Amino acid sequence: MEFPFEISPMYEGERIRKSDMYVELGGPTQPGFELVVSANKDEIEDMKFTLIGPDLNEMEEGKAYPYAMIYRIAGELVEKDLEPVVERRNHDFQNYIAGYMHLNQRYDIWIRISKSAVQKGLNSLEQIAKATMMLFKNELPFIEKIEATYVTDQAEVEKRLEEAMKIYEERDERTLTLHDEDVDDFYSCTLCQSFAPTNVCVISPDRVSLCGAITWFDGRAAAKVDPEGPNAPIPKGELVDEIGGEYTGVNEFAKERSGGEYDRIKLHSFFEFPHTSCGCFEVIGFYMPEVDGIGWVHRGYDAPAPNGLTFSTMAGQTGGGKQVVGFLGIGIAYFRSPKFIQADGGWKRTVWMPKSLKERIQEFIPEDMRDKIATEEDASNLDELKEFLKKVNHPVVTGIIRDVDGIKITDGWIEEEEVTEVTPEEEAQALQIREQPQIPSMQIQPMYQPGYQPAPQMLPAPSSGVIKLVLKNAKINIEKIIVSKEKD
Repeated sequence: MEFPFEISPMYEGERIRKSDMYVELGGPTQPGFELVVSANKDEIEDMKFTLIGPDLNEMEEGKAYPYAMIYRIAGELVEKDLEPVVERRNHDFQNYIAGYMHLNQRYDIWIRISKSAVQKGLNSLEQIAKATMMLFKNELPFIEKIEATYVTDQAEVEKRLEEAMKIYEERDERTLTLHDEDVDDFYSCTLCQSFAPTNVCVISPDRVSLCGAITWFDGRAAAKVDPEGPNAPIPKGELVDEIGGEYTGVNEFAKERSGGEYDRIKLHSFFEFPHTSCGCFEVIGFYMPEVDGIGWVHRGYDAPAPNGLTFSTMAGQTGGGKQVVGFLGIGIAYFRSPKFIQADGGWKRTVWMPKSLKERIQEFIPEDMRDKIATEEDASNLDELKEFLKKVNHPVVTGIIRDVDGIKITDGWIEEEEVTEVTPEEEAQALQIREQPQIPSMQIQPMYQPGYQPAPQMLPAPSSGVIKLVLKNAKINIEKIIVSKEKD
């Protein structure tokens, strides 16, 4: 079959702006999903295409439509564990098509087709499906037969999406009893490097891929059948930080595959050497220093979070394959992990998320925290969030004990601190002590600001003398005190 468009990896990363768009499929306003399921060879008619709903030439320019892409694959080497791996490659292969933009995965797909592609002869989704199936068979030879069903009828998309969600859930549950310490290798995914060149997704039993589509089992299956593909084994190496989830082998792999952009990753840390964020993440975590807490917002939530920013605005700052202190992209299944950002308090650091997201993952939130995490119904801005957290006595208010390089640190709000007044003699003594060169000066700075890295060690306290600060009618919120020597 001849195609009215070019097919090449050079088109990966192509963006189609709204002004250049002929139609949008799925995306923020319409339901959509992609799914791959395995079958026996005698159940499949190779390269068969079925469309349910209006075709491309029947769609109105500038409109958005529901969209489902369902593939059935078969072959001697095809197994159930390969389904999500092949499914994720739909993103890869469809972006080879000029004038066709594919973003995200699973139930979050967002497709745009350009006006220029339609003008050149792209008039049917069959052309897209046939090109995609051809790429699947050429690039993944273990697929001997493949057929595709595309759906653009809204009622049918919604019906089949319910069935697909059950399949996604079954896949995610497989890793609940397996943990990072139980395996010798993790797995990588570099599919998103066309959009985020320095991103290296590290997939472990306790940390699903950022897109949510690839678990540790899926990465293992993919590396087995496609050794040269985007999913490669990562020998863990030696454990550097048990709580943060840092390993020498992961650091070496990340440095190599990111072109030296970064050389340390802590899989379960939000602030210190966090995992990079590509752009296909399902959820964004964002730090709010005003409450010393972390909020989470998913792709389907359009309203601003308490920090005043929407998902799309934060995505622009979070993505690109960088380590961004204060923002973190994750897959929804990571909320299930017992190691969920454990280096920074885990659920005790979580203060806000949309109601729809909270209800979806509620069974994985510790029971004692469920009523202490606000939603948009409790707080829509920082002032309301502060009041809510005080009311429920959230751990960020009372204090969270964390382990930082073997040092126990308690974070928490300090308000309405009472300080006694000092005498003139005591004040003079304090001034004299401050001027002595052997006593290190004090620098007070907020924790976890962009570019900030924790001090490697705390300096010892002065051996003599006492400094008293007099603060009248003041509210004090000290997140961390770093004592260091002044530079010459």
